[in-house]
Amino acid sequence: MNEEAIYHRSKFNWTFAYDDRTLHIRIRTKKADIKQITLYYGDKYSWEHVNDCIPMVHWVSDGKFDYWEAAIQPKLRRVAYYFALNDGDRTVYLQEKGLFDEPPVIFYEGLYDFPFLNPADVHKPPAWVKKAVFYQIFPERFANGDPSNDPEGTEQWGGKPTPHNFFGGDLQGIIDHLDYLSTLGINAIYMNPVFEGTTNHKYDTKDYLKVDPHFGTNDTLKQLVNACHERGIRVLLDAVFNHSGHTFEPFVDVMHKGADSAYADWFHIREWPLTVKDGLPTYDTFAFEPIMPKLNTENAEVKAYLLKVAKYWIDEVGIDGWRLDVANEVDHAFWREFRQTVKGVNPEAYILGEIMNDSLPWLLGDQFDAVMNYPFTKACLDFFAHNRIGASELVNRLSGQLASYSRQVNEVAFNLLGSHDTVRLLTLCGGSLERLKLATLFQLTFPGAPCIYYGDEIGMDGGYDPDNRKCMEWDPEKQDGELLQFFKQLISLRHQYAALQDGALTFVRNQDNDGHLMYERQDDKDRFVILINRSETSSTLRTMVAGEAWTDVLSGKEVLAAQGRLSYELPAYGYAILHQQKMN
Repeated sequence: MNEEAIYHRSKFNWTFAYDDRTLHIRIRTKKADIKQITLYYGDKYSWEHVNDCIPMVHWVSDGKFDYWEAAIQPKLRRVAYYFALNDGDRTVYLQEKGLFDEPPVIFYEGLYDFPFLNPADVHKPPAWVKKAVFYQIFPERFANGDPSNDPEGTEQWGGKPTPHNFFGGDLQGIIDHLDYLSTLGINAIYMNPVFEGTTNHKYDTKDYLKVDPHFGTNDTLKQLVNACHERGIRVLLDAVFNHSGHTFEPFVDVMHKGADSAYADWFHIREWPLTVKDGLPTYDTFAFEPIMPKLNTENAEVKAYLLKVAKYWIDEVGIDGWRLDVANEVDHAFWREFRQTVKGVNPEAYILGEIMNDSLPWLLGDQFDAVMNYPFTKACLDFFAHNRIGASELVNRLSGQLASYSRQVNEVAFNLLGSHDTVRLLTLCGGSLERLKLATLFQLTFPGAPCIYYGDEIGMDGGYDPDNRKCMEWDPEKQDGELLQFFKQLISLRHQYAALQDGALTFVRNQDNDGHLMYERQDDKDRFVILINRSETSSTLRTMVAGEAWTDVLSGKEVLAAQGRLSYELPAYGYAILHQQKMN
């Protein structure tokens, strides 16, 4: 038994309340080392009268560790607990104070302790996100619905994008194409910044309380939100609270008055006057962009202003949440107040942080509901697009990612394969529609909320910024109609079955071919087995299943499993989604 690999601690992602009654408890052991784990738990004040035990389930594994999990409902909402681990030859007992060869005798001393399941402490992301399929829109490049508000020098739609040119995309253009989004199956949109700025991307905010005139007006945004809500589409806006633009009035005042400005403490000034020396601004910025000065969110006036902004667009316009730009560079205290402000207006608002690495400190229920799931993105691209890793490594990385967060966080993770900050998915796939389809199928059948970057569904390509921000192609003759139908079918399938939204996930380990990916999704009503062949040749995928009769919901083909063994031949880059309805 590898005792050094055994790990558990109370709270965080190891012991957490999933709802007002249920605790999930996890423990880590060396991979393939432990045969069985039993969780013993009871009331710390009356263990002799209130105690129980439950076998833990081997949940997921990464490259080095197994992760075990159990769900319990403490009768009195408080629980002390310990673990019994057996490797086939020996049993040890893990308590907070260490590993022992004998079970504990004094139960109020040394056990792990979850003091009380307080409903106020339960992290409750909005339930609607689990059912959402997001669509990211870069407003300047989606559609030009109102030429009268075009910027000076607007170029012809469909031209070559540069970091500085404009094509006239606006909010009216989005309104005009909501039927397209509804037909696609989209029920949530995330828009890059719509507030006044000087650039085509609008991450250099001039006025946080005003829609950019080139996009429309505040009333136009309200019309868009209302029209979306009529179609059952939620709306997420981009909040750029880490930094402002250089035309933001407080920063203009600081530029003019220097240290005498009433707004001097609104920013992080390292040296006066404000200038650029050897390519480095004398004030903190986003990256090294002089036009994007970093805001001091510890300043009471800055905090009050930004919280007013956060509340205004939810209260007055009715947006359904915020995506928070460069979220990990803003102090935690600000985000805690931000959450209280936003949830105080709309408890069902979705708070999504842009963080590209481990994000647990922001996901404990006091700050964000979720983050943009870039570890998911990177793992998927390495497997489907770049062919850098095999299925076993993909499973290892995603399993470790799932184990890093609580279940409710995983259920609302923002799963993307591309965005305005990345090379287009089709380009990353080397132009291979087959690889793009496999990645998309996986994304739409994996736990979390999938997000489609505008145009991916019709085969748009593009390298890094600005090439990834081309104008949306609206000519049906230039769209990939077959690919569009593929997206529609998969999105419809996800909407149809709750098991593909928040059902349990089980990876099927396969040693025969590392280009074969197999996993199950299931709930009380339905069971799915998803088969993916990333190989360049046809292959037969085999796995053990429950029940005999299955249906490939994509082709309609009936499949029989003989004595619990399922064999299914797939062509190169082939896929199947096998479904079985559970008997009541």
